[in-house]
Amino acid sequence: MRNLLYITVISISLWSCGGGGDTPPPLINKAPTTPVLTSPTNNLLCINNVVNFQWNASTDPDGDPITYQIQVAKDNLFSQIAHTVTSTNASKSISLEKGNAFYWRVKATDNKSAASDYSATFSFYTEGDGITNHLPFSPLLISPTLNEVVHDAPKTTALLWTASDVDNDVLTYDVYFDTNNPPTAIDNGNKNISSNSTSVTLAASTSYYWKVVVKDGKGGQTIGQIWNFTTD
Repeated sequence: MRNLLYITVISISLWSCGGGGDTPPPLINKAPTTPVLTSPTNNLLCINNVVNFQWNASTDPDGDPITYQIQVAKDNLFSQIAHTVTSTNASKSISLEKGNAFYWRVKATDNKSAASDYSATFSFYTEGDGITNHLPFSPLLISPTLNEVVHDAPKTTALLWTASDVDNDVLTYDVYFDTNNPPTAIDNGNKNISSNSTSVTLAASTSYYWKVVVKDGKGGQTIGQIWNFTTD
């Protein structure tokens, strides 16, 4: 009887120390892959205002069902969102205003709320009634990146951006560069420039704000977003 009690105590001790069955670690849910946009293609002039958005389907490492969120905005920073819709398929038709520039992106979310990054952003224009000239698309920031800290000031650095126009017009730019927000300062060297860059002189420990106005030479112009960076 004593031997049986001893064996029972040892068995319980081994079980409590994990000898009888370890609990497997919980599975970590993985997010779907990021969608890749296919249509409308970037910088496209659409022939009507009912647009069929399409993208390459995402995959989920765990095999979970996927829902897509499509965002369509009137600016490339998505602060003026015109539509946010969802779809379980890799396409969605949306009716938009005529004669406007739009920007769109998509992300994938599984049924456990794990989401991918947003896709790249594509821009397009909906054709309007009797429009002969379309405004340029909003400029895209290249450098310095938004909220970047620029080192080793004082020094001269380049402001870089890119822009496009669905009519393929020749574009010129006015660059406003200031320590005030919103920037209002512009010198003669930054008016009607044809390149996608300009040089500015930076002071140490200063916050800078800048924006680019894109002009197409036919009276059309688009005022870009305000970008900012600091020096240390």
